[in-house]
Amino acid sequence: MPAQHEVDEAKIRQQVDKLVEGIRGKDLKALEQVYAADVVSFDIEPPLQHVGIAAKLKNWTHAFTLFREPSYEVRDLTLTVGADVAYGHCFARFSGTLADGTATSGMWVRATYGFRKIDDAWLIAHDQVSVPIDMPSGKGVADLEP
Repeated sequence: MPAQHEVDEAKIRQQVDKLVEGIRGKDLKALEQVYAADVVSFDIEPPLQHVGIAAKLKNWTHAFTLFREPSYEVRDLTLTVGADVAYGHCFARFSGTLADGTATSGMWVRATYGFRKIDDAWLIAHDQVSVPIDMPSGKGVADLEP
């Protein structure tokens, strides 16, 4: 029988898989199931933070209007799991076919997730997406790859 830590890590990885599939399917109902109601998101787009599930889903809705067929990829997901909180980090890329039919390879970003175990479900309570910044110019560097 696997240790509770292994069971919880597997459940969190399943949640990340649901996130990926929800994005690929532009499925807001599926995405709603992976976030805590009071999620705080420091996403790539303004404002500085999106607070609550409605704000997070509004952000995804905006992203989906840009894409006819989105793709989402997660690489190198590393997790640290406690009894009722966990965190993880990875590289992620949102790409696909834009609404005008143009294909885009997107860009790799750094993603960090904070999870809380709520009613035996691991939900994303916090996420942060970022790109490195070129200090002299003050501009994001969006052409790096993991």
